[in-house]
Amino acid sequence: MSAIERIRPEGLVRSPAFSHVAVVPPGATTIYVGGQNAVDGDGGLIGDGDVAAQAIRAVQNAKTALAAAGADAGDVVQWTVLFVDGVDLAGAYQAIASEVASDDPALVTAAMVAGLGVPGALIEVSAVAAVVR
Repeated sequence: MSAIERIRPEGLVRSPAFSHVAVVPPGATTIYVGGQNAVDGDGGLIGDGDVAAQAIRAVQNAKTALAAAGADAGDVVQWTVLFVDGVDLAGAYQAIASEVASDDPALVTAAMVAGLGVPGALIEVSAVAAVVR
């Protein structure tokens, strides 16, 4: 079975942080990771008021969830990132890029929201992955 094909077409912005198109081959196992915040195993918030620290922990939590399903960040087809309106986007993006950037990056969708379900959370990260076996 072939690998996931990530495409960054000519004429669209080129970034080490994201691709524009992903083609998942037939027969791949699809894995969905629900929104992850910067919380520890007991639900306590990590990085109160620090979006970069929260971004790193949220992505690490997503990676833990992926691993539980037999996948890793390289299998991610699409990251979705929700930011609370008013956060330091540059700091958040830099922190996320340190965790997910690659030569063959996944797709990324980001949005600003008024708030999240976890009090004090500044970011939420979810993922869709495909494992080619």
